[in-house]
Amino acid sequence: MTTQSQISYILTEAVAKYLTLLSSEQQRETQQELNRFVRWLGATQVLGKLSPHEVATFTDSLGNSSNPVQRLKPVKDFLAWAKKEGLTTTNLGVNLRPTKSKNQFAAKTRKAEEEERALLTAAGYQQLRDELETAKAERPRIAETLRLAREDKDFRENAPLDAAREHQAHVETRIRELENLLKRAEVVTTEDTSNVLRVHLGSTVVVLDIALKEEMAFTLVHPHEANIAHGKMSVVSPMGKAMLERTAGEDIHVDAPVGILHYRIQRIEPGH
Repeated sequence: MTTQSQISYILTEAVAKYLTLLSSEQQRETQQELNRFVRWLGATQVLGKLSPHEVATFTDSLGNSSNPVQRLKPVKDFLAWAKKEGLTTTNLGVNLRPTKSKNQFAAKTRKAEEEERALLTAAGYQQLRDELETAKAERPRIAETLRLAREDKDFRENAPLDAAREHQAHVETRIRELENLLKRAEVVTTEDTSNVLRVHLGSTVVVLDIALKEEMAFTLVHPHEANIAHGKMSVVSPMGKAMLERTAGEDIHVDAPVGILHYRIQRIEPGH
């Protein structure tokens, strides 16, 4: 039987309880995404009072993540556990689905990106070059896989052939994207010639979540380099835009669906 005290768990309490049930390795893989979920919806939100719509808006925080399904899994697992424990009346995790509109937005912005220069950090530029070389090196292996799959004359149910063709299409699309991006790339440094160091592309910024009293460090990068799991934040994300051209000690405000999130810039390290 679900009690009122169970329904009254605030989000941070529920997450803390859930994490104690995981192994150390599972905690490392899970905690960052759960912390981001808490920051997005609000640390003092009552878990049992969250609406399906509020939970669904969390997918907006993923931006143009290359693997949103994997990124959402820790949060969905937590919400499934919350339902099992009676902390919510329904499994709110079913509302966490990457939306079609996100893909449509990416398609609309792709053409615009192709027509403008791509400002990249030196590390990001090299990372994309390495990825391009790796993708091109896959071509002979893909061709051999296709050849072997075609030897099966029953094309009606030739799953290996379909999978190989799909993989080939994905790799070739990525090769074209990388070649286009590198063709437009401009490697930049963020040397600040003024007396005050300001946040630029490539800066590493340590910010304090004022509500949670928690520090986080991010390096601002081009959207194609963004990888929150590795501390790389897109300069066009809500928080990235809020930090640009700001200085240490300044407070910034990020507009999230559930309200304004407040942060303070603690330290700024220039890009390399």
